[in-house]
Amino acid sequence: MKDKYQSVYEKLRRIYEKHRRNHAENGDSEQMCCMWSTSDPPDIIEGTPPFDDIEDTFSISISDDVELELYDMHLDEAARKIMEIRNEQCQHVAAPDSGQKPARTG
Repeated sequence: MKDKYQSVYEKLRRIYEKHRRNHAENGDSEQMCCMWSTSDPPDIIEGTPPFDDIEDTFSISISDDVELELYDMHLDEAARKIMEIRNEQCQHVAAPDSGQKPARTG
C-alpha cells in the first residue's frame, strides 16, 4: 500500500511542480491551491489544466465538488483522496450499477 501511495504522491507532486511554477507568488507549501494563482485566484477551477492533468495521469474522472475539496488539500491528503477515487472508479468499472454483484473468479 505504501508503494502505491508513494507512486501517486510522486506523480501528483510532478503535476503540482509543473503548475506551481507558473505562479511565482506561490511558495512551495505543498498545498494544492498553489497550482493556481493565489494573488488572483480563478473564479472557476473545474476543468482547468491542473485538474485535466490529474484526471489524465491517474485515469480518473473528478466531479466538480471533489475538485473543490482537492483544491483545499495538502498534497499528502490529495494523494490519498486520488487513491480513494481510483479505487471507487475501478470497483464501479468492475461492477457497474446493474444490481448484480461482480462474478467471483478463481
